[in-house]
Amino acid sequence: MIKLSLVEGYCAQPRPAFDEMVGPDGQVRPAWEDLSRVLDQLGPAGLDVTAATASRLLEGDGVVYRAIGDDAAQQWPLDPLPVLLEDAEWGALERGLNQRARLLDALLTDLYRARTVLRRGLLPAETVLAHTGFLRSCDQIRVPGPRQLFTVAMDLARDADGRWVVLHDRAASPSGAGFAMENRRVTSRVLPGLYGDHRINRLGPFFAAMRLGLQEVAPSTAEAPRVVLLSSGPMSETAYDQAFLSQLLGYPLVSGSDLSVREGKVFLRGIDGPEQVDVILRRVDSDFCDPLELRPSSQLGVPGLLEACRLGSVSVVNGLGSGVLENPALLPYLPSLSLALLGEELVLPSAATLWCGDPSSLRQVRERIDELVLKPISRGFSRSSTFGWELSAADRGELLAQIEAEPHLWVGQEAVAASTVPTFERGQVTPRSMVLRTFAVARGGDYEVLSGGLVRVAAERDSVLVSAQAGAIAKDAWVLTSRPHVVPDTWLDAPAAGVRHGVVSPRMAEDLFWLGRYTERAEATTRLLRTVRDRSGDFTQSPEPAGAACLDALLQVLTTVTGTWPGFVGPTGAARREAPRAELLALVVDARRPGTLAHAVQHLTASTHAVRDQLSPDTWLVIGSLEAALRDLEVDSDEVLVGQALTRSLSGLLALAGLSAESMVRDLGWRFLETGRRLERAQQVVALLRAALVEQRPADVDGLVVESVLMAAESIITYRRRYAPRADVSTLLDLLLVDRENPRSVAHQLDRLAGNLAHLPSSEGLRESVERVAVSIRTADVHGLAAAVDGFRRRPQLAVYLGDLGSRLRSLALDVERAYFEDLLAPSSLVEVIA
Repeated sequence: MIKLSLVEGYCAQPRPAFDEMVGPDGQVRPAWEDLSRVLDQLGPAGLDVTAATASRLLEGDGVVYRAIGDDAAQQWPLDPLPVLLEDAEWGALERGLNQRARLLDALLTDLYRARTVLRRGLLPAETVLAHTGFLRSCDQIRVPGPRQLFTVAMDLARDADGRWVVLHDRAASPSGAGFAMENRRVTSRVLPGLYGDHRINRLGPFFAAMRLGLQEVAPSTAEAPRVVLLSSGPMSETAYDQAFLSQLLGYPLVSGSDLSVREGKVFLRGIDGPEQVDVILRRVDSDFCDPLELRPSSQLGVPGLLEACRLGSVSVVNGLGSGVLENPALLPYLPSLSLALLGEELVLPSAATLWCGDPSSLRQVRERIDELVLKPISRGFSRSSTFGWELSAADRGELLAQIEAEPHLWVGQEAVAASTVPTFERGQVTPRSMVLRTFAVARGGDYEVLSGGLVRVAAERDSVLVSAQAGAIAKDAWVLTSRPHVVPDTWLDAPAAGVRHGVVSPRMAEDLFWLGRYTERAEATTRLLRTVRDRSGDFTQSPEPAGAACLDALLQVLTTVTGTWPGFVGPTGAARREAPRAELLALVVDARRPGTLAHAVQHLTASTHAVRDQLSPDTWLVIGSLEAALRDLEVDSDEVLVGQALTRSLSGLLALAGLSAESMVRDLGWRFLETGRRLERAQQVVALLRAALVEQRPADVDGLVVESVLMAAESIITYRRRYAPRADVSTLLDLLLVDRENPRSVAHQLDRLAGNLAHLPSSEGLRESVERVAVSIRTADVHGLAAAVDGFRRRPQLAVYLGDLGSRLRSLALDVERAYFEDLLAPSSLVEVIA
């Protein structure tokens, strides 16, 4: 038997639909010839390496997507094989997309102003008035400029005849442009030869146009418009897309709690005072944007935002209520609406759709229900498309009864046999159904169309469902051109503006504060675990009684410092100290247990996601390595691998500290991150000293415990250089408590803390509190504290002193939270779906 190459095998596969790579004659289309050669050159093994490299790059960039109902975000699924489109074909498609954007803009403008299309009967009133996206309270609100629809996405498929048709229009708050750019970044890096050998239209001009377009829609009173991107929160399905778009545009990412309305104007809350906002690019659904007038339960919006829009003091794009265009009942009427509103024949057709509010269409739906896709006209969490051919007779009858009860709320749509594209998975290249999401943005009175878009293919070979919620796989789309690239306008050409450099909202400050705390907590936990594991290796099989006693003490110290009770203490602790391996592993990997390393890393990661737009992109290389180090142990918990995981974790945490030190601007946000770090480090050192040193042990055991504390506090080398060879408690206290030059000492943390607080507004009281604590340390008698009382196996003065010091440090942390964060509402996540 002759073995076929990858491409020959693909061409030989049966395909019921139009295929993008292979023509009806079974030959590779000209535009795909170079890619087909690359496929055969790489072969399955090479493509495996390419896919694995793409996966690592996505992990390094922190690219995730969270499907509805999933507790954890999943890595963005990307197939590295691009979809290729020829320039001539794209040019025709681009004209159709531009026209459709203009048509939807004209329709939106009319629906919220004159409503002539309803008065003249061009569009049945029920299609609009019964749609949940039509918000009557948004009537007559207008955005400055000629276009009311700022940005729109259109999902396209190519039918069996090779004709592009529109499946859906996305006009509420279209998502996916950031993902499209990330797809391009990764694909161009894993296929550099193929990418470099072709002239491919760039994506950058679209984002430059969006940035400049946002400046154009600002109120006329704004001389230097301030723009923000209103996010639906770090737990949103498309949180990465929102944060990356914020970075591409250079505008800050904010939550509803970051904004407030005063005297009809919108302000960004700042730690050092509010800043007026002129333009809001929203990624929150309209009815969640204002709990005062729209959805009272929403914690994502800004009370009074709708009134500010009416007054014209702020421009929200897309305008509130634009979701009315995401209505499949409009599709049958778009050709006539195009003639009425634009005076043009509709270039780009929609998928054939029957609105059930029309009696003749309802009759057809009854007759053809087993071959149609049935959809409610309004999207919702509990509403979805239903494939009629998948239903039993009883289910079809039940659905038909629902439709006939309220026919104006339903449509039947003919299924489009979407074209297929080659997709690599599990060593094979197979055809998968494809949907292309395209994007357009208003700029200079017209629309700029993203050259290419976001491609998604079905998760399974024979599936007709292409949805991110159903596990669809993403691809990049390359528009091939023979024309030289023209250098576009860039965001640098926009008027000098944006929110004032350094404005930090209370929500952002709190997230950065806790990012600093969890980073330091994870590092302290890692160091202590490494020390205990090293001592366990030294003393578990050792006949030396002092070593065994030291290990016994350190295991109890570990439980006390991390708060992972009962752990190695209490009635069951003795048995665990005899066989500590299982508990030590749990302290590394159990993310559900507060105090473990995995728990600290989990919360560190969550804090990082919340302030993604404030951090270096390299941060995700570190976060990815941290998560991977712990994730690997869930598969194999070999003792050697545990040690390697702790080493990798410590390396990552040190890299994260280096990024914050070397890559973050010293603005208020950095000050809060550093404030959190210094408070946490001081508390961790005090907790370690108290747990390890209050109990007095025999001198040889105490010497080993003191040495272990120095190792866990990363001060053993300094101690050996400075003090006598034999470690003792008083000199340890001098180094880790009093020495202001030791970056690991409590005194040093207080000095750094005071320096950071000096840059924060209204911090006089906090600095005075810090100074009082610092004085108590500078005047501490370390020899007296280290002394034991005759007849006791404890150092009572040290116990009282460290207990009081720990309490005062905790009070300082709470005072910082009360001063800057206390009034914040906990943000809630809006489900935003790439359907």
